Amino acid sequence: LIFLTFSLLALQTFAGEKNHKYKDNEQLTLWVNQVGPYFNPQETYPYYRLPFCRPEMGVKTKRKRQGTGEILAGNDLRDSGYFLEFKVNQPRKVVCSVDLNEENLKAFENAVKENYWYNMYLDDLPIWGMVGQYQTEADQTDLNLALNKNILQIIGNLQSDEKKGEPVVFGHRGINIDYNGNQIIEVNLVSGNPQPLKLGNEIKFTFEVTWTPTDKSFENRFDRYLDYNFFEHQIHWFSIFNSFMMVIFLCGLVALILLRTLKKDFAKYTREEQDDEEGFGIISNGQNSTNMSQEESGWKQVHGDVFRAPNHLMLFSALYGTGLQLFFLVCGVVLFAIAGPLHGDVYEKRGEMVSTVIVMYALTSAVAGYGSGSYYRQYFSTPRAEAQSKWQQVMLLTFFLFPAIAIAVLSYLNAVAMYYNTINTIPFMVIVKMAVLWLFVAFPLAVLGCLVGRHWGGKNSFPCRVNSVIRPIPIGPWYTRPNTIIPLVGVLPFGSIFIEMYFIFTSFWNYKFYYVYGFMLLVFSILCIVLVCASIVAVYFTLNSENYRWQWLTFLSSGSTASYVFLYSIYYFFMKTEMFGFLQISFYFGYMGLFSFAFFLLCGTVGLVGSTVFVKHIYKNIKVD
Repeated sequence: LIFLTFSLLALQTFAGEKNHKYKDNEQLTLWVNQVGPYFNPQETYPYYRLPFCRPEMGVKTKRKRQGTGEILAGNDLRDSGYFLEFKVNQPRKVVCSVDLNEENLKAFENAVKENYWYNMYLDDLPIWGMVGQYQTEADQTDLNLALNKNILQIIGNLQSDEKKGEPVVFGHRGINIDYNGNQIIEVNLVSGNPQPLKLGNEIKFTFEVTWTPTDKSFENRFDRYLDYNFFEHQIHWFSIFNSFMMVIFLCGLVALILLRTLKKDFAKYTREEQDDEEGFGIISNGQNSTNMSQEESGWKQVHGDVFRAPNHLMLFSALYGTGLQLFFLVCGVVLFAIAGPLHGDVYEKRGEMVSTVIVMYALTSAVAGYGSGSYYRQYFSTPRAEAQSKWQQVMLLTFFLFPAIAIAVLSYLNAVAMYYNTINTIPFMVIVKMAVLWLFVAFPLAVLGCLVGRHWGGKNSFPCRVNSVIRPIPIGPWYTRPNTIIPLVGVLPFGSIFIEMYFIFTSFWNYKFYYVYGFMLLVFSILCIVLVCASIVAVYFTLNSENYRWQWLTFLSSGSTASYVFLYSIYYFFMKTEMFGFLQISFYFGYMGLFSFAFFLLCGTVGLVGSTVFVKHIYKNIKVD
């Protein structure tokens, strides 16, 4: 409990000005955060990488204390040194001058060429602005970059692909602040005074502050950053309706085909059992025996092998436990986000979502241990067999499986970030905090979950005994073979979520604040239903072809949805983004690969759980010798 409390406190995002209330003439802090190419979200550098007004030019600066979530989200807030007082207007004044020597000129020219933008915060409200642009003689007016809720979309549209005109840097920054009583409601940035980039020129950076009263409420001040037209577009609602209709169709198909077919199967098997009990099974010349061998085919034929342990049981149990953990992780995070009005919306606080994911992953480690331990234990029904099991190795494999892959990917990305000297580099102390949380919170919970799973959740509940002799598997029709079933099953689940994937990808890679977590929960529920229905159909056809190796087939076929998600991410990269450079490409495909692997484990587990319930149900309703 002590370690858990310490970890939760360590991961808490510090909120800057806690109560967001100020007195007249109280000094405020304008924080500068990052700068980088607009089209490369992960290629962000420290603000002072560009030759802006720096501490050695008389501008006081200090780094803001940040939580782990803020740092991992790529924030590096520093005091800009600009002097602001609550409700006090400041006329335009010169902050500093920068001489354009070869080094400074090259830095600014590269920034304009690659559409560099910068990010600042005032009272936890984000502010964005462009470093400069290519400007023609007809374009000499000041540019207001933040008077619309689609702020970043405006910034992105400022740059033309043809790069016409001469490069200029905006030397003036005007901060327009709206306030209501003693609270700040809205902050807008006006960039102006474009100055040409020529060797030997001097660029003067000026600053101005204007305060304006407003009647807007503090509670709704973040609404202007939410793109309602994008997230609540008609196509979003249509996609939900389309997915819902797909669920109804698929559930109806399962009910019509499987239940009707199973009813015939049960009737046939029951009739045969009654004939045997009444003595009609003994017919001269072996005629009945021949008929029985012809009629008794399909899924009942493999009742003695259907509950045989899958190959590579340790690995399979670890995958199942990790997938179960990710399922509860997603549910917990989404429900926490939906409850935003109770504790504060996650999109309003820097790093809040990252902190939530980390804490939930640590807490759900108990679920991973329980899932893998109980699944592995059920295949060792006797005390002697259980004593010979390797449950300790299963527990360790479950605990290290996903983190090992995540650490490998993130270590590579961290090395790339260090090489390019970006602020996405994970500091050493953050790594230490994550290791402490992992070893002293996640690991004990995983051990506890595994012990509980072994002793209380791992009882053998199979309705049929497993034969001592392994039954050979015949070659079935083409539609029952793994190389056909695995890719086909993943199509329907992907079809139910690919529209939502577009909105999620756009939020993550195009600076939009995702807030429709109710949509996400609904789509996730639809996904789970489609996965279960599709996996049941696949298992039925597999067992009917007398192939009793259904566990791996179910997991891989349901998990194949992730392969379509990754293929869609490739399409999204080339068709929906303008990312460039080795660093951004590494981060994009590194994150997408890790996300797809986690999605594979989650989908595979959901499909396995549904098909396991189905298989146990059909076999407990037949009588076998």
